[in-house]
Amino acid sequence: MKDVIVEEIRRFRDAHAQKFNYNIDAICEDFMVHQKICGHTVVKLEPKKPANKTMVRMVKQS
Repeated sequence: MKDVIVEEIRRFRDAHAQKFNYNIDAICEDFMVHQKICGHTVVKLEPKKPANKTMVRMVKQS
């Protein structure tokens, strides 16, 4: 079953990415410029530190 809204978002996302030759840095820069122009408040959160260092080591070794 296809979701019409999800399909529309995927088409928009792909068209936007194509404009920047799928360069993630350029895509993100465009979104940040657009956010500044719109005047919306953007919340920037600091990355959370992992609570369990053992899990971090296990993931890195995989």
